[in-house]
Amino acid sequence: MADDRILLRMCRMSGHEMKFIMEAFEGEWVVPLGPNVSGFEKDLEKFLREGCRVVALSSGTAALHLGLLMLGVGEGDEVMVQTMTFSASVNPVRYVGAVPVMVDSEPSTWNIDPDLLDKAIADRVEATGRKPKAIIAVCLYGMPADYDRLLQVAEKWDIPVLEDAAEAFGSSYEGRRCGTFGHFGALSFNGNKMITTSGGGALVCPDEESARKAMYYATQARLGYAYYQHEEVGYNYRMSNISAGIGRGQMIVAEDYIAHHRHRQEYYSEHLGGVDGIELHENPDPRFDSNFWLCTALIDPALRIKGQDRAYSSAITGTVGGAGGVTGQGASIHTDCEPNANVEALRLALAEKGIETRPLWKPMHRQPVFAGFPAYVNGVSESLFHRGICLPSGPYVTDRDADRVIESIMELIEKK
Repeated sequence: MADDRILLRMCRMSGHEMKFIMEAFEGEWVVPLGPNVSGFEKDLEKFLREGCRVVALSSGTAALHLGLLMLGVGEGDEVMVQTMTFSASVNPVRYVGAVPVMVDSEPSTWNIDPDLLDKAIADRVEATGRKPKAIIAVCLYGMPADYDRLLQVAEKWDIPVLEDAAEAFGSSYEGRRCGTFGHFGALSFNGNKMITTSGGGALVCPDEESARKAMYYATQARLGYAYYQHEEVGYNYRMSNISAGIGRGQMIVAEDYIAHHRHRQEYYSEHLGGVDGIELHENPDPRFDSNFWLCTALIDPALRIKGQDRAYSSAITGTVGGAGGVTGQGASIHTDCEPNANVEALRLALAEKGIETRPLWKPMHRQPVFAGFPAYVNGVSESLFHRGICLPSGPYVTDRDADRVIESIMELIEKK
């Protein structure tokens, strides 16, 4: 890039988008319906799995919200949700007045631990006298969940699964695309995702009937009268025809983008995988085929990074990630759960070189906003958060850029 920065993740236009956008303008389809919306939905259905139905929405969060509504989750219900995730996986649980029950991860996939989930459900049934209403399963950083074991637990308890595949577009498990394993699946096309519509998402539905119901909720729950008649609360969640046009252009090269991310992961693994104290997150076995939306690594606490004694010496005044740089100001330099000093030192030193990295998601059970909700933990998610870092992984990151990232990391490791 012109300013020589290496960004963690940045959307990329393929050149195909303008055709669909101009067709939308010329046809004056600049509203939340039109040929691009239906065309994008058909493209997604073909990409995911024949027979599924897709409803294009304004965001992945909207998809999760509608998924919960479609599953009948409401006030006071409990929803089992992975604690190692972004807050958008949990916020919709609160939108509907339900109670999030956080469940920790397994070490291999970093996703929800099926054995711990089983025990947690049993405990909730004993404590409350009723089953949780749904399970939200996340494919963290593009890594599929262990669906064989996860779905066995869901079937044992007869609890529906809402799949959060926001980060897993193009990932698959045993040859089946993520987003199609649950009763419903949520996709995201935010500006930092594998493909983008600038902002947007989709709900993957099992059939035409459920898709029509989701579309009904997404368009303000209007009934079929000549005037406006509403018997349920609806939402303004439909994707615009302009955004869908961007998505249609992105779909033309989606497989190329996915291949690029997998190549980036292989490249980091080849050059950093043998470094003492650095562990790249890889597919656990051949059943898993991650898109590697973000390439992530764990830094051993014993690995010394230059300047780590000064890692938390000043408060962050800007933003690390966030929506367009809009974040609140932290109350202090430290919180009671934060990355290790060597991880923060590495992030800061790479930033000084124009290389953007970030910590892993902070577990939801350690977030003040969710304090007091039930949590079943085994220490895995907190350990990952303390040690983890996300490396530049986007479509603009070339092999030459990756070489600079790798060389910079090696320079920052203190020699024994």
